[in-house]
Amino acid sequence: MDDNVKENALSVLESWILSNNSVILDNFHEIQTSGIEITEEWKKLYEFWLSLKQDLSNSCIDDEIEIVKINHDNGSLNEKIIPSGLKRKRKLLRFPTRKKKPTHTKYEDSREKASHIFSWMISNVDVKQFMDEYWEKDFLHVKRNNSQYYKKVLSTVEIDRILRKNYIMFTKNIDITTYINGVRKTHNPEGRAYASTVWDLYSTGASVRFLNPQTYSNPVWKICEGLQDAFGCFVGANVYLTPPGTQGFAPHYDDIEAFVLQLEGKKRWRVYRPRSQAEECALVSSPNLSEEDLEEPDLDVVLEAGDLLYFPRGFIHQANALPDVHSLHITVSSFQNNSWANFLEQAVPAALKIATSENPEFRRGLPLDYLSYMGLVHSDNNDIQKMDLRKLFREKARFLMDFLADMLPLDSAADQMGKKLIHDALPPILSHDERVRTIYNGGEHWEDNDVVNRVEITPDTKIRFLKANIARLIMEEDEIRLYFSTENSREYHELFPEEPPYLVIESHLAPGVEQLILSYPRFMSVSKLALEDLTSKISGIQLYSSAMPKGNVCGATK
Repeated sequence: MDDNVKENALSVLESWILSNNSVILDNFHEIQTSGIEITEEWKKLYEFWLSLKQDLSNSCIDDEIEIVKINHDNGSLNEKIIPSGLKRKRKLLRFPTRKKKPTHTKYEDSREKASHIFSWMISNVDVKQFMDEYWEKDFLHVKRNNSQYYKKVLSTVEIDRILRKNYIMFTKNIDITTYINGVRKTHNPEGRAYASTVWDLYSTGASVRFLNPQTYSNPVWKICEGLQDAFGCFVGANVYLTPPGTQGFAPHYDDIEAFVLQLEGKKRWRVYRPRSQAEECALVSSPNLSEEDLEEPDLDVVLEAGDLLYFPRGFIHQANALPDVHSLHITVSSFQNNSWANFLEQAVPAALKIATSENPEFRRGLPLDYLSYMGLVHSDNNDIQKMDLRKLFREKARFLMDFLADMLPLDSAADQMGKKLIHDALPPILSHDERVRTIYNGGEHWEDNDVVNRVEITPDTKIRFLKANIARLIMEEDEIRLYFSTENSREYHELFPEEPPYLVIESHLAPGVEQLILSYPRFMSVSKLALEDLTSKISGIQLYSSAMPKGNVCGATK
């Protein structure tokens, strides 16, 4: 088969996939071993795809045939091929447009994945334009006229399933709220939130707030976990289900960057810009506000399914469902406690310790009589002598602050913020390829009364970190620590309430860990690690890989 014929065949196959809602070609082996019945039509298509892919690979038409996601939802033949429980894994083939020889190997990078998720979420608006014109500055409403756009994120039907399948608790996972005649109330019973109880309360006109959907919904987990690499901080979500003609919350502003994804129904949103500089980029959410606290809204819009609304921290907002239809939306939140103020809270105390130890001026005593001219009652004193003393006091304080600024341990503060991300972060979602390259789903296992698939790390074994922000190397309490998030729970701080788990890295092995961090996303041969000898290289990798179960920090190729 010559190249033109193969390319034409691939074009036909691509058209078929696009028109029939795609197939899960790259997950075929996983499906095959799951016990799900696969039709002959599926098998023939898979074999044909493999043959074409191999032929193309041999003729070097391009580096590879890449698998990417799509959102098509209009096909009938798809129903015959893909079991209903697997439809959410739909994918298509993207094919090369020109012939070339491979010049490099492309490595999967979690930061690129994060960028794709963010672009998808705010689609119709360019990411650079969004960051330049809207981020932390102004609200954005994206009208899509596509009710299916966020369809696969979450639904009311799925919420019902989650309630019935899991031990969901009022207050911890679910809030029942009302906002009637300017009064906001919470109506949470004690204990488990049984589905029948939740729907009974909803039927009386109460709103349902699902506080941690990422714990129970894989699509929500995937969005939040992916966006952590885009924002460099924890990304969470709340889901709001509102009965027709009701409002569940009072006007207020939040301490998060909010992305509202309308999933079902309609909801009217009124958004107000900050009333003063004190409310801009708020670090603390406001109490409930009243209509008397507000003027005319700067945005008054009805969100329909598929629409997006973004507003920054400090923007007051309120929303109510329209009389004829319920509303379901999810708010994806980011940048809570991720400001310069939070950074300096880490840096300034440490700088003060350094400055105090190095500069005796910080250790000298305050003026004996400073209380006679400093303080509230002296702030407006017109006595010339005291005004001069106040000026000298201010100048001395400024001199000390200038010295303090030079002592700021910026890298250490950044590491502490990074450690906070590791502690807060959702655990990584591992692809099938990542699973088989780690001890999560690869390596030794028990089979036929014996341990099989024994894997040895050799000098030629290639390794790398699984994700960009999965670990943080920190010097802390006179030891080198590698904090990691692979053991985190999908429920916030469930397993490690105080701090994330870590490994103590021996000093002679630290350069190798640094090298792996800096080389991401590329794989590196064990023999090329910047360590003293080959024994240290292999033993170090074996030690730290085995110490981190469940998809350890490093993934090794076979």
